[in-house]
Amino acid sequence: MKVGGAVQYLDVGPLVRFYTNYRLSQLNRLDLRAAQKRVLLRLVRKARSTQFGRAHSFSQIATVQEYQERVPLRTYEEFWQDWWRPNFPSLIDATWPGKIPFFAKSSGTTTGESKNIPYTPAMRRAAVKGFLDLISFHYTCRPGSAVLGGAALTLTGPTVLDRQYDNTIAGAVSAIAIGAVPKILAHRVLPPFNIANIQNWNEKIRRLAEIAPAMNVRLLGGSPNWMLIFLEELARQHGGDRLADWFPDLELIVHGGINFAPYRDRFAALLGSSHAETREMYSASEGVFAVADRCDGQGLRLALDGAVFFEFVPVGKLGNASTRRHTIENVKIGRDYAVVITTAAGLWSYLVGDAVRFIELDPPRLIVVGRIGNALSEFGEHLIEFEIAEAVGDAARAIGCRVQDYCVGAVHEKTGGHHRYLIEMKDKTCPETVRRFAEEIDLRLKERNADYRELRTDNMAIGPPEVVLVRPSGFQDWMRLRRQLGGQNKLPHIVKSKALFLDIESVAASTDSPRI
Repeated sequence: MKVGGAVQYLDVGPLVRFYTNYRLSQLNRLDLRAAQKRVLLRLVRKARSTQFGRAHSFSQIATVQEYQERVPLRTYEEFWQDWWRPNFPSLIDATWPGKIPFFAKSSGTTTGESKNIPYTPAMRRAAVKGFLDLISFHYTCRPGSAVLGGAALTLTGPTVLDRQYDNTIAGAVSAIAIGAVPKILAHRVLPPFNIANIQNWNEKIRRLAEIAPAMNVRLLGGSPNWMLIFLEELARQHGGDRLADWFPDLELIVHGGINFAPYRDRFAALLGSSHAETREMYSASEGVFAVADRCDGQGLRLALDGAVFFEFVPVGKLGNASTRRHTIENVKIGRDYAVVITTAAGLWSYLVGDAVRFIELDPPRLIVVGRIGNALSEFGEHLIEFEIAEAVGDAARAIGCRVQDYCVGAVHEKTGGHHRYLIEMKDKTCPETVRRFAEEIDLRLKERNADYRELRTDNMAIGPPEVVLVRPSGFQDWMRLRRQLGGQNKLPHIVKSKALFLDIESVAASTDSPRI
């Protein structure tokens, strides 16, 4: 119903608070090592009669060590070629018992091919559990929150699900997971079906912005860059410049998918007089792995008692057959690890492709530092995505400008080379500001990365960074041309392909952009 022009919903928060109290008590008593061992052995027992289980002698596994001795690390490509592709999409007792009912189609960045990740009802339930954990942590921080008294608006991937010839279903993981929302709550999840299925992203955003302020939105979710585009459309249609102007009862912003650092100040300004808070969720097409249990920037707490068993391999030792595979009980603070997962969808010691760094161990909290192999190291500088994102965010804050989005690549010259940053600013920017921005990025990276600092000494191997301004919506135009606009699609922030970087620049950059 509508009261005072806004849709009103029954607040189910009091019911969820009972769960919150139970769940937090459960987490406080959790034995991390025992919980992860239970998860692994439960998965092994369930899959022991599958083709994969028989090939790896699951019936003889009783410990984590025995599992690691029998099951090597594998990438998606190795699973696809050896275990999934031969009978796709009819995977029956291959790596998981029974028939796989869903395939989550990953999007990744615009540089990657789509993947078909096996997905099961157990993983869908685990995703709901992860979301409820996030809500529980929110209630702990904000006891008076009424986040579940209104609508949830999420800017995720396409909602269309493709039914295969054998009745398996393929689509974005967000579209698959929405099926787990109880029917009594489904009507308060936005966008509504008629808007969610619009294929044109700009049209979808326009239509959603028309109705959103009247829908009593209490929770807003999505990738930070796409949320900003949506909020700009709200401002264009309805006026105002803060979240409180459109969503006066907003309680929570849930973000993920990309590093939040370059967008943190933008959201702080948008929050303004709002009492909403931001929380991060670390998830992928393969599952939900961790959620923020404390304030913004203070790490993500691993979900250790769900449907995922975690292993961690030092990033620098990937590819070494004798490398030790760490479990949660023996990881170290401050080291970068590749994330390896075993799940209730038949992914066994599967390399997700992400690198994480632990900042606390009791309970384990981590930050995502980037994708494996996606470092910028054309000249030996070894800059990871986390360092670059933090530097861009700090540089923007130092000069008082607002970054919409960015990407960076290496440029070679006869006498050496340098990094070129393609930056889309929210504000009009003069050449002097662009010069200062480039200097600030350089300074921040020197502070964070010893290799970069050494190679930049006297311009020894790397020249000073160059900043090229992108025209408004330039990155959107590039993604639209490649049919990658919106939802789960991401602009690659580090571009190692010279041809791809030049393509992005040729479409997105202003013809009269200053190059400083």
